[in-house]
Amino acid sequence: MDSLQKLNLAFISLAITIVSLNIATDLPFIEVKFPNNNILLRTTPVKNQSSSIPSRVGSDDCRLWTKVCSDEILLLAHEPENVAWLKRVRRTIHENPELAFEEYETSRLVRTELDRLGIRYKYPLAKTGIRAWIGSGGPPFVAVRADMDALPIQEAVEWKHKSKVAGKMHACGHDAHVTMLLGAAQILKSREHLLKGTVVLLFQPAEEAGNGAKKMIEDGALDDVEAIFAVHVSHEHPTGVIGSRSGPLLAGCGFFRAIITSEQSGSSADLIIAASSAVISLQGIVSREASPLDAQVVSVTSFDGGKSLDELPDTVVLGGTFRAFSNSSFYYLMKRIREVLVEQVGVFGCTATLNFFEEQNAIYPPTTNDDRMYTHLKKVTVDLLGDNHFSVAPQVMGAEDFAFYSEVIPAAFYFIGIRNEELGSVHIGHSPHFMIDEDSLPVGAAVHAAVAERYLNDKHS
Repeated sequence: MDSLQKLNLAFISLAITIVSLNIATDLPFIEVKFPNNNILLRTTPVKNQSSSIPSRVGSDDCRLWTKVCSDEILLLAHEPENVAWLKRVRRTIHENPELAFEEYETSRLVRTELDRLGIRYKYPLAKTGIRAWIGSGGPPFVAVRADMDALPIQEAVEWKHKSKVAGKMHACGHDAHVTMLLGAAQILKSREHLLKGTVVLLFQPAEEAGNGAKKMIEDGALDDVEAIFAVHVSHEHPTGVIGSRSGPLLAGCGFFRAIITSEQSGSSADLIIAASSAVISLQGIVSREASPLDAQVVSVTSFDGGKSLDELPDTVVLGGTFRAFSNSSFYYLMKRIREVLVEQVGVFGCTATLNFFEEQNAIYPPTTNDDRMYTHLKKVTVDLLGDNHFSVAPQVMGAEDFAFYSEVIPAAFYFIGIRNEELGSVHIGHSPHFMIDEDSLPVGAAVHAAVAERYLNDKHS
């Protein structure tokens, strides 16, 4: 960083301090200029204007992006009052977890904050979801999404802000996702005069169950939107490090259940042997038919042959999951699971009735990052945080309903690190011991804001 950049950064920090002092003391705002005569704070608010609405902050030079613009966003995100607010919001949501399509209070909290910030929105979408927007109100439109739902897990972490709802917990970090997007909303609102289009903020219900993304899309969440981004916390990355990759990032996911019965009523066919043979044969689909360079999974995860120890069952029920990183491989697995189960139990004089839960929307396609959106994300992150805060993430067999957005428009999904051994933030999502390092919150807010603002900026460059 040269001396002029350092001086500019110091002026930005001074300006943000002045904003905070003016809000606290109700004094008039002043213009602060960089050494190159660019104005950072350009207008004086009307008398008695609510201090809740962020003041306009941002150099006019950000209409042509420079490192100074990234620094402005990062400094806004890390302003002490903002960090304290982010932690309060996240802890409130964490204490009051709500399951899929039940996120009424979480949604109310989000709308309250949007009202405070003077941000317009549409509600409800997908029962509890929200579509907010900041900017010109015209094209181009770029979206950022956060999921809101919790999990039916009893929290085992003992801390001041532990879940107050028995059997429910934010064990996957969605409380942090909502908070980061609200943090980005505050930053973007303060820089609204610089936005060369419209940023759409999607607060989505039911990622964990119910495919909330599909219902958001059905209700118009992506109307006019040409690109979308989203983040997920990750215990695999150190706090504040961003990870992603081009192409398939998360697997497509499906489930199956087979009910195995005898072909003839009263037959003495051994259903246990038939079902066991089918389980073994299912394991050969990936090991013998899939390319070793194309990662796939077929796992039988349940087997119910009754509880009696001295008689054969009339029915055996088995089920499991299958995963793949491409739609072609995914649907090939589905076809082969059906064929193998039906044919294999047929050898023993039995029949298999399969359910892939398609009517329950239990199928998630792979989450695939668009090459251009990934390149944009990486460029923005490196400029904002530095080379050492971006890594190419490995593919993950987990699934995400963000995939439904990525099937409609160009998209990029990325991880933000929350791993901190000293705090104990090392546990995988969906664990009762899951926790996050809250130092990730302002970083996530800054990345969201920079990705969105710079996307609009680049479209006009």
